[in-house]
Amino acid sequence: MKISTKGRYGLTIMIALAKKQGEGPIPLKTIAKDHDLSEHYLEQLIAPLRNAGLVKSVRGAYGGYVLAKDAEEITAGDIIRVLEGPITPVEVLEDEEPAKRELWIKIRDAVKNVLDTTTLQYLADFEGDHQDAYMFYI
Repeated sequence: MKISTKGRYGLTIMIALAKKQGEGPIPLKTIAKDHDLSEHYLEQLIAPLRNAGLVKSVRGAYGGYVLAKDAEEITAGDIIRVLEGPITPVEVLEDEEPAKRELWIKIRDAVKNVLDTTTLQYLADFEGDHQDAYMFYI
């Protein structure tokens, strides 16, 4: 399974909204500018996220988008499934050799597990390699 720009940019939108959660609606124009992405393309991605109940739109001069749920309640899997469809790296066929079929199932389940246990809040809080976060005083 290869995650397309739909999934990658959809995660970008959602992480940006999570980082600003509680600060009011964020216009797509701001997200597009901050991440050097096409606003028009982001508009195409936000509609399915809104239809799935992951974001809400706010109209008006100070409008934009906000998360529909707390970032801790939304997983990367929720976002990827909305934009990419089912998480299936390989189509598992019943007539396939049992050892290979078992491998494909294990890969699928591992990917699902990572996506379904990674919250949007975790992604918003993530600052890179945490090993560099330690500060020592002598």
